[in-house]
Amino acid sequence: MQLHVRYPGEKFVIRDEREWPLARTQWTRFYLNPTDQTLGCEPRSGVALEYETNGDGLSFVMPPQDKEVEITGPVAAKLFVSSDTTDADLFLALRLFAPDGKEVLFIGSNDPCVPIALGWLRASHRKLDPARSLPYRSYHTHDEAWPLKPREPVELDIEIWPTSIVVPPGYRLVLNVRGKDYDHGLGDVGFANAMYRMTGIGPFLHNHPQDRPAAIFGGRNRLHFEPGREPYLLLPIIPPTPGK
Repeated sequence: MQLHVRYPGEKFVIRDEREWPLARTQWTRFYLNPTDQTLGCEPRSGVALEYETNGDGLSFVMPPQDKEVEITGPVAAKLFVSSDTTDADLFLALRLFAPDGKEVLFIGSNDPCVPIALGWLRASHRKLDPARSLPYRSYHTHDEAWPLKPREPVELDIEIWPTSIVVPPGYRLVLNVRGKDYDHGLGDVGFANAMYRMTGIGPFLHNHPQDRPAAIFGGRNRLHFEPGREPYLLLPIIPPTPGK
């Protein structure tokens, strides 16, 4: 198997591998800290954080590292979420920011400026198939809806697209938890005469009023941080090769 390991600036290094996910993966939990909205290795509890679903949501930042960090493989998140209504849509974006504060974007399959990876889940479709689910890949059955009870938190396992990115020293990795589609904020960066606006996710918007009525999906969601139920981001960290 040939892997193209990605670096900022659309640089790729070709590397041969034997399996997927990589056998040497160090599956590492980075816990969301409600106090300073960072990502760290220790579980953190605290008060719930609210966000408006029509805004940019909440961002949790990993402090810059002094050495490069390779993230290659499937990504996942475990969140504990409640809503004012009977449902909630979760939009997750794994993002990278350069030392100057600008977001690092990449050429995607249907959009020229995309983040590292994206993930989605409708809370009422949180039911899992335990026989098929893995810690890094939740398998949702989608065979029945489990409505929320307003303001009562539920556990959500959210798959984020597999990726390969080397985070250079000084760069910041960010998990953005949103109630609507990701948008890089640069406006339409698409090509002339394109069939759709390109704002970071290509044509696949989730904004149809029949699918997302404002009475249910236009309010406020909360992330909960209770002892023993601390949310985290699961990353596939690849250790450096000896001598590197």
